[in-house]
Amino acid sequence: MQDNKKKVISVMIPTYNEGKNARPIYEAVRDEITDKCPNYDYEILFIDNKSEDHTREIIEDICAQDKKVKAIFNCKNFGQFNSPYYGMIHTSGDCTIPLCADFQDPVELIPVFVSEWEKGYKLVIGRKTKSKENPIMYFLRGCYYKTIKRMSSVEMIEQFTGFGLYDKSFIETLRQLHDPTPFIRGIVAELGPERKEIEYEQQKRRAGKTHNNFYTLFDAAMLSFTSYTKVGMRMATFVGFLISLLSFMVGLFYLIAKLVSWNSFSAGYAPTMIAVFFMGGVQLAFLGLLAEYVMSMNTRIMNRPLVVEEKRINFDQEDGV
Repeated sequence: MQDNKKKVISVMIPTYNEGKNARPIYEAVRDEITDKCPNYDYEILFIDNKSEDHTREIIEDICAQDKKVKAIFNCKNFGQFNSPYYGMIHTSGDCTIPLCADFQDPVELIPVFVSEWEKGYKLVIGRKTKSKENPIMYFLRGCYYKTIKRMSSVEMIEQFTGFGLYDKSFIETLRQLHDPTPFIRGIVAELGPERKEIEYEQQKRRAGKTHNNFYTLFDAAMLSFTSYTKVGMRMATFVGFLISLLSFMVGLFYLIAKLVSWNSFSAGYAPTMIAVFFMGGVQLAFLGLLAEYVMSMNTRIMNRPLVVEEKRINFDQEDGV
């Protein structure tokens, strides 16, 4: 049982095929809070996104040994955004710290976050300034953050992955959103109260392989782009007007040239073919962009649940949200 006189720190750890990391991250979090935050109690919540290795068996064993550890097992993989968000809104502590299972988020920052939280900040976020990951990936991420920051109508936080401390009042705000495609980085920037930013160096994965690939990274980019920017549709409008004007001027030039030199002027098929393929490419590109916006709207309109649970461990009846 948790000591009611102590504030409770909830640490939410999403997992997917993290069999080599599940127990070490649990032990690291437990020891860090016990040693560095002795005046606090803790709750650790694992939410597993249908792992295909032995991750679930390890989590079940941990839950049997430590009743302060809870677990939610999803019935399938619901993606990199829905599952962590669902885990966050099902914590019960005075604050919540989402933490990657692969040790890329430094466990040592937990007491730092808690210290700033006690000073009155409702949000204390970690912002990467360096990374030991692939330098090309880090560079591309930086370019993405800068681009989306300039395009967005809402403030965007550079090099912020969601790692940080969230007061229970903000967790309650997250519970009330009912967003079927939540993008926590944008939500924090748009709805979050005054925050404290803590800079850190991202570490390499302790073990296992990253589950991010081009598709998942593109999915993240499109979610933020369609959720927090209007620039895509505005770009389509402006480029459409520009090409229309350019087409009119080119057409007028050919008309005048033909009238002036009726017998000698011969443009051939090349300009026509170039114009056809160019316009076709532009139209397909903007149709694809429009489709991204439509898919984002469609997902929200359907209002499906964030995840569907298969099993819960160490949850009391009163803990349900």
